[in-house]
Amino acid sequence: MAETAKILCPEKTVLIPDEDAGCTLADDCPADEFAKFRNKHPDHFVVSYINCTAAVKAQSDLICTSSNAVDLINQIPKSMPILFAPDKNLGKWVKKQSGRELTFWPGSCIVHETFSEEALLKLKLQHPEAEVIAHPECESNLLDLSDFIGSTSKLLKRAELSPAESFIVLTEPGILHQMVKKLPQKKFIDVPGIDGCSCNECPYMRLNTLEKIVNCLEEMKPQIQLEEEIRTKALKPIEAMLRMSK
Repeated sequence: MAETAKILCPEKTVLIPDEDAGCTLADDCPADEFAKFRNKHPDHFVVSYINCTAAVKAQSDLICTSSNAVDLINQIPKSMPILFAPDKNLGKWVKKQSGRELTFWPGSCIVHETFSEEALLKLKLQHPEAEVIAHPECESNLLDLSDFIGSTSKLLKRAELSPAESFIVLTEPGILHQMVKKLPQKKFIDVPGIDGCSCNECPYMRLNTLEKIVNCLEEMKPQIQLEEEIRTKALKPIEAMLRMSK
């Protein structure tokens, strides 16, 4: 996301508290390997989820978010084959919602892959009144057990508008803080990872601490720097997304 800010605003200083605070989705889709994959599908229109590197964005025709992915896919001519990257789980959900055939890069988010179906079923039995809300990066078997599927902002909005008083939440547990803060009268239940682990917490997000934020603001580093050729290529599919989202 820091790279995206730099792509859009090259004249501005973009800081990141910890240079290692990346994303498993981005790591799961190296630009050189993605180029080889694209070359196997030269006639495909490339749609990449925003959680990818600038170098992968630069190889894409269109960028999407979890909020607008289905709408954008529906705007692409049906005669045009589509390659969707890097999240295969989000891609499968988009395919189901849009009815379009998609070719997937086989990437996934480590956080959303670690939720336990067994744990979810137990929680549903313990809290039969609770509504299950899930991010579309979750695997299909978990989405099939959910009452509502949407992006982080849509999950928060759903919790606000739903008549339900309790929710079982399938996404990175950091969002529960925002939910509780905004809706203290409602109950939000975290789903543990496989074997009861807390591995559904994003290790990259946890690298950004208050101390590191203070340090990077005081020292004005580390800064995000991008090669101009990559930045300008990556800008085009982002601008396409912005045009199509209006």
